Amino acid sequence: MKQSTSTIQILIWLCAIGLAALVISRLPLVSLGASLSKLNLTNWIVWIFINVIIIVLLTSRWKSLTKAIGTSTNFFSLLRVRQAGQLINFVTPGPQLGAEPFQTYWLWKRYYVPAHAALLTVGLDRFYEFWVNFAVLLLAVLVLLSSTTISLIDWRVVAAMLISLMLLMSLIAWIVLRKPILIRNFLKRLTSPWQQHKKLSELHSELAQFQELLKRVVTEKRCALLIALLVSLLSWIVMILEFWLLLQFVSVPIDVTTFIFLFVIVRLAFLLPFPGGIGTVEAALFWAFQSQALPLSSAAALITLMRLRDAAILVTGAVMLPGLQRPDLENEAAKS
Repeated sequence: MKQSTSTIQILIWLCAIGLAALVISRLPLVSLGASLSKLNLTNWIVWIFINVIIIVLLTSRWKSLTKAIGTSTNFFSLLRVRQAGQLINFVTPGPQLGAEPFQTYWLWKRYYVPAHAALLTVGLDRFYEFWVNFAVLLLAVLVLLSSTTISLIDWRVVAAMLISLMLLMSLIAWIVLRKPILIRNFLKRLTSPWQQHKKLSELHSELAQFQELLKRVVTEKRCALLIALLVSLLSWIVMILEFWLLLQFVSVPIDVTTFIFLFVIVRLAFLLPFPGGIGTVEAALFWAFQSQALPLSSAAALITLMRLRDAAILVTGAVMLPGLQRPDLENEAAKS
């Protein structure tokens, strides 16, 4: 099983790198240096500042959720766990997933958050991440659906897929919250051969505490949940601003509809099961720029800037990761 999984991961990486290389080979890289040289120091500072704001907002959302749950994890600890998780998400084939087990483990082992609370805070953060992501994309797709200038894609199909994903996530959340007995019975049937195992009984206990804590948060901490939603929406506004800024940096002549089209194409490409959107983002932008008769030199510069941003996030995650493997001495001292 492990060998087959590793083989699949290697094949996915080879496909991603091959697709990215194919697209890059067709871009006019000769003018790339000239395009990037147009950015002055102020441009770089503003761009870095906006990305820092995005990271702060997303970490603040997580802090709001942890506060609602009742854990005492501070902002910088959550920032460390989040950025280290970004590194794992990037190298894991999947739609921005993969770090959740590690983040749960780090919160439990490093910062002494109870296992059920750690699982809930990570789960709520990811639920907000994806549900709001799909909601923003759905709103943008509905705008494109009403447009007559961009009809290259059947936006009704895309809208139906996004609505289906949002409904599925909502249904799963409702089952976890309102019908926990269904989950418990399913797990009991699944693990029936090992019911007497000590670790399994501990797992069932943690699951019961998880469901009880979730119910309490939803009924008693609605204000904190609403704040987390508002922070999520604000972070998306800033992310949209950051994308618009990048297009201005590389001198892309666009109107509102074309901007929304490019934004949706990039975000959908990131959701495909390729690590970090490698290959899919490059191919999506190459196709989108060609279809709208936009300069491919600007596409090359845009891809370069986006990958520079990704590299900076990866480096940050790599710096944060080693410290999470060691116990928090301050918390350990406080516990004793």
